[in-house]
Amino acid sequence: MRDPKIMSSFLHATFASPRTALPFPICRLGLATRGDSRLTADDVGFAVAKGVNFLNWCGAADGLSAFVAELGRRRETLAVCVQFEARTASEAKDEFENILRQLHTDYVDALTFYYVEERAEWHQILGSGGAMEYCRAAQRDGRIRAIGATSHQRPLAAEMASSGQLDAIMIRYNAAHRGAETEIFPTTSERGIPVIVYTCLRWGALLRPTPDDPPDFAIPVAPEWYRFALQHPAVTVALMAPHNRVELEENLRPMNDLHPLSDEEYARLAEHGQRVRHHAGQFP
Repeated sequence: MRDPKIMSSFLHATFASPRTALPFPICRLGLATRGDSRLTADDVGFAVAKGVNFLNWCGAADGLSAFVAELGRRRETLAVCVQFEARTASEAKDEFENILRQLHTDYVDALTFYYVEERAEWHQILGSGGAMEYCRAAQRDGRIRAIGATSHQRPLAAEMASSGQLDAIMIRYNAAHRGAETEIFPTTSERGIPVIVYTCLRWGALLRPTPDDPPDFAIPVAPEWYRFALQHPAVTVALMAPHNRVELEENLRPMNDLHPLSDEEYARLAEHGQRVRHHAGQFP
């Protein structure tokens, strides 16, 4: 019988940086939507009923935003993270006020500057008249609890994480893309910064066979890849982004028994990740 304390600690975490903390534990398996997501508000409610309480919104009106907008007092039990495109203070004011209107809320739990891919963008955000100026004021007013950034660029992500300006970082991490283990996680772990990871399925490639698979190799299903991402102690939240209810239910099937991988299971997944990396195209 699995130890319930181990299972609970694997599934739940405190979202806290040296500067701020969310007021309740979060489920480490989070739900995100994208522009092409077909999830409805009822689907998001289904995930929440299963225990998911970290919701990442892309900014386009969809089932997730509709669900959050109807939460009322239940809003206080969920962590809502939003992607933020503004780079200047004036853009930030307009975008943030629009976010609050769409979500029918007075605050967001986390805001991440969306896809900061160039150092010049980061400097603009931090500079005079930059978006951080507005967001920091909103944080002091209690309208933003945590400020983060999203990036594909690992050296830049590590630099942003070490700047002392962020409460969280959001990056790509999966069994085929493990560079964060050496380039980002040491920095975030040292500074106590939560890490949110996405593309845990490597855009679906980890769910498909490769020419080098061993005989009778069974392709791991989606929940195993989320467990792989969550196995690393530096990862606070792994985001799933299912297209529809069928994929959502598949992802959530093991929620009542979500536990760490054995050494054998982990090695099996890591080896398939290496094969996928070799065959599925070049991404750093």
